[in-house]
Amino acid sequence: MIPLSVLDLAPIPQGGDAALALRRSLDLARHAEGWGYRRFWLAEHHGIPGVASAATAVVIAHVAGGTTSIRVGSGGIMLPNHSPLAIAEQFGTLASLFPHRIDLGVGRAPGGDVSTARALRRPHAAADAFPDDVAELIDYFRPAGAAAGADAAPLAVPGAGLDVPVWILGSSLFGAQVAAAQGLPFAFASHFAPALMAQAVALYRARFRPSARLARPYVMLALNAIAAETDREAAWRFTSLQQAFVNLRRGRPGLLPPPVETFGADLTPTERSMIAEALAGSVVGSAETVRRGLRAFAERTGADELILAAQIFDHDARLRSYELIAQLNGVATEPVASAAYAVGAAGAAA
Repeated sequence: MIPLSVLDLAPIPQGGDAALALRRSLDLARHAEGWGYRRFWLAEHHGIPGVASAATAVVIAHVAGGTTSIRVGSGGIMLPNHSPLAIAEQFGTLASLFPHRIDLGVGRAPGGDVSTARALRRPHAAADAFPDDVAELIDYFRPAGAAAGADAAPLAVPGAGLDVPVWILGSSLFGAQVAAAQGLPFAFASHFAPALMAQAVALYRARFRPSARLARPYVMLALNAIAAETDREAAWRFTSLQQAFVNLRRGRPGLLPPPVETFGADLTPTERSMIAEALAGSVVGSAETVRRGLRAFAERTGADELILAAQIFDHDARLRSYELIAQLNGVATEPVASAAYAVGAAGAAA
């Protein structure tokens, strides 16, 4: 079966706080490691009350330090918010602490609203420089001494010469173009922006240029996946994410709400349509329902890997969801240095 990974936003539930969310993220990662999931990625978001992973590199260290083998990374770092050198040093430090276990996924979105971007000192045209910033970031991981002279880039310490796989994240065609041109693996945010998924994946595969980092295209697609004992229970638990999404679009983001039986009663037709479109990349139901959904999605898209998000209010129910999928969907547990991603130092492809 296709390899599965975990995408976590460190959700802060109503009645809880960031400390609780971060403890739960580590607990989920430990379970995911035992169940055979390949990676555990965390996302950079700012100014959203229900998300505790803003300081993404710090949370990655928290999770990697509490696990032993699962790959831990960013899904992603919003690169225009940072200098490429600073990110190279942060992830070089993580790779020094946790060798061959750190992934660096980067995107170009701000990860927050306009005022947040301003507070982060993000230049107005920062997104336009994203391809150059990615190339600069990768250069910092080259062995020290690979470039010399007056024009040589500053040295990333730690960073230079370390094995840090770099991924491009995207929710549009732009990320696909960057990943293809620079010969990098591509992860698409189909869990909240599925409209351009097929076109982006096709473009990436058609234009891919092999690089020293990757011999041929590698695609990971994100899905919301919520499994429970019955289809009805899973649909009920899914209403937490649906509520959070509507609240965000209404400009009232908050903590992750508990599920409700009556969700949708006060939605406008426009909001119903918006939810149906944005969350179309979701598989929700009993373990068997989700198993069929994941298999059909993988066969339809030809994805090399799926990364699953599950914004579930109750922590035990969230663990159970990932456990059910691991048990019945054939999560890979063998080493994963596949030919498609077996480039760079030993172990880098995992």
